[in-house]
Amino acid sequence: MASEVWTLQDAKNCFSAVVNAAMAGRPQLVTRRGKPATVVLGVEEYERLRRLERSNQPSMVELLLELPQDDGSIERAELEPRHWEE
Repeated sequence: MASEVWTLQDAKNCFSAVVNAAMAGRPQLVTRRGKPATVVLGVEEYERLRRLERSNQPSMVELLLELPQDDGSIERAELEPRHWEE
């Protein structure tokens, strides 16, 4: 999926063309000062990427199952009592 590259000024001047191309399934890369700044995507592509992102995130159950397992006991530190003077 090839993207077209626009300078920020050109993208502003031809915004309808940028949007139409994105809606046609061609991502539009916008540069600022010669560096990539943003990409304009059609809604369908954006939603596809969001679904993909959500499907790759572990569930709460998976995260809990990844926690280290132990026997539940707590080791107590051997501390000397403090002396308190009033």
